[in-house]
Amino acid sequence: MGKQKKTKRYAVMKRRLNLKDPRIKEKDRAASHKKPKDPSSIKEREVPQVPSCLFFQYNTNLGPPYYILVDTNFINFSIKAKLDLVQSMMDCLYAKCVPCITDCVMAELEKLGQKYRVALR
Repeated sequence: MGKQKKTKRYAVMKRRLNLKDPRIKEKDRAASHKKPKDPSSIKEREVPQVPSCLFFQYNTNLGPPYYILVDTNFINFSIKAKLDLVQSMMDCLYAKCVPCITDCVMAELEKLGQKYRVALR
C-alpha cells in the first residue's frame, strides 16, 4: 500500500520563542512592560463633558439640505414597502433631502434586469 496523504491543519499557531527562553541572550530580550512605581507619575487626562446640542453649532456644514447617498438595497426596500423615496427621507429627517445616486448604482440596477425596472425609474 502507498503512503497516506497528510492534509494541512488549519488554524495552527506558529511556534515562537518564549520571552524567558534560555537561548535568548539578556541584551536581546525585549523590555517587559512595567508599571510605574510612583502613583503620582501617572498622568490622567480629564476632558470636560460637552452637551451634544452644540455639535451642529460648530459643524455648520452638517445642516439641511441633506445630500443622501442611496444604494441599490435602499431603493429596492423602499419600493417593496411602497414608499416614495424623497418623501420618506424628508419624513425621517424632518428636513429637505436630496438623494444622490451614483453611476455604479444605476449600472447595478440595469444589470438586475426587468424585475427592477421600477427601481431604475
